[in-house]
Amino acid sequence: MSGTNTQTKQTEGAEATVPQSIVVEPVRGGNGLKGVMRVPGDKSISHRAIILGSVAAGETVVHGLLEGEDVLRTVAAFRAMGVEITISEKGIYSIHGVGLDGLSEPDHVLDMGNSGTGMRLLTGLLASQSFFSVVTGDDSLRTRPMGRVIQPLTRMGAVILGRDGGRLAPLAIRGRELLPLEHQTGVASAQVKSAILLAGLNTAGVTQVTEPALSRDHTERMLTGFGAVIQRDGLTVTLEGWPDLKGQTIRVPGDISSAAFFLVAGLLCPGSDLLIEGVGINPTRTGLLDLLAEMGAGLTLSNERLEGGEPVADIGVGFAELKGITVPPEVIPRAIDEFPIFFVAAALAQGQTVLAGAGELRHKESDRIRAMALGLNQLGARVEEHGDGVIIQGRPEGLEGGVTVDSLTDHRVAMSLAVAGLRCKNPVTILRTANIATSFPNFVQQLNNIGGMIATS
Repeated sequence: MSGTNTQTKQTEGAEATVPQSIVVEPVRGGNGLKGVMRVPGDKSISHRAIILGSVAAGETVVHGLLEGEDVLRTVAAFRAMGVEITISEKGIYSIHGVGLDGLSEPDHVLDMGNSGTGMRLLTGLLASQSFFSVVTGDDSLRTRPMGRVIQPLTRMGAVILGRDGGRLAPLAIRGRELLPLEHQTGVASAQVKSAILLAGLNTAGVTQVTEPALSRDHTERMLTGFGAVIQRDGLTVTLEGWPDLKGQTIRVPGDISSAAFFLVAGLLCPGSDLLIEGVGINPTRTGLLDLLAEMGAGLTLSNERLEGGEPVADIGVGFAELKGITVPPEVIPRAIDEFPIFFVAAALAQGQTVLAGAGELRHKESDRIRAMALGLNQLGARVEEHGDGVIIQGRPEGLEGGVTVDSLTDHRVAMSLAVAGLRCKNPVTILRTANIATSFPNFVQQLNNIGGMIATS
């Protein structure tokens, strides 16, 4: 995105002023970050609520839907396929489901913007529909590999054409009746697993997915809530086709991936005292909490409860003197989206942090290993990049700053570098930050509300 200094994006149900660049002032004098706050609804759960609500019978009401650009693209896609989705008030969406075979052929290309989750899950669902569709995205999404989703769907009988030998979007999908599949994934990927399970909804027989490690299980939990027959045996999940899905009421918990920026900011800024309410703590998503605890963080969980089948808690955080660690390989799938902000924690910890086996980070909205190494080193950190990870020598005394860094249009890189800027000696300018709107439209406002000083430039 280019042009004026700020861009106002208006979508039904959400309005956000998205800065093209931001200037982060350091937090000085032990003032810290203080307050009680909530983060937006979980993006992964929001996508799935729209998808399953649309193909269930009857009305689904979703409270706390993330009104970020990624999720609103999914809303628009299902409206284009004939699903009535209305908004009663901010964050409360009513989906009038049409059933598994009730979607209609869209009369235009479905543009998923920057949403890899939206594109991969939608591809799985559309593969077994009875019509033709085309799914595309922005410049970044059209470079992200889709082969690991397309390959198992093709084994089920799907007809999917794409660029670069079928690996890249736009994807042209000729929906048809599919065959059930027993698939073993090469990596632990919730997007791959979910795409196969969604294709299996409209497929006779039993669809089965086995992973090398447990990825996030929001799809399985929500399918069960809607009435599907789901069984788990270790790392294998099975789904019986043609379930009788019924509309539900869903309350979306706060997104732990969004809370992560504030948890790390609170740990790094002396004098901080934060409480983040209503955060989802699904055990397949809490790898960062485990890593921070090993680094010496004193996070507190209170008011733990279940909401819509998802565990939720309030998380308290204050300043802590962190120490470097070696990341256990088994934690990587449970922290994959939080590694950009984890790099920031490691850059300001005492001693060395080592991460290996995280090559998946190179295939996100940006090459996140490269993007974070470049950005943090410009700020004065000591990050050594490797093929599938990094070695970080911490600087607990703080970073230098006083430079301009590029987020490479990656929302998580942009927000992570903003948190790093809080612990720099000099202000930091971050470029190409508009994509923050994909997951956390009011990030700047939230950080300023608790004591940060971020301005748009």
